[in-house]
Amino acid sequence: DESKERFLRLPEVKHRTGLPRSTIYLYISRGLFPKSRRLGNRSVGWRESDIDAWKETKWSGGNNPPAFFLP
Repeated sequence: DESKERFLRLPEVKHRTGLPRSTIYLYISRGLFPKSRRLGNRSVGWRESDIDAWKETKWSGGNNPPAFFLP
């Protein structure tokens, strides 16, 4: 149920993934990262479960993505 889902703002997404803002949006444009969802007129967030799932499927542990994800 999405109404009970926790949403993460960009600073938390950056912290959890180790990716800078520009890379997050680049990956979104390439279909390599979960899309953000509008939370209000001027704010977006990512579902916590989407970020956790992305981390699990893309690489195990570490703070840096594998080289094939780099722009």
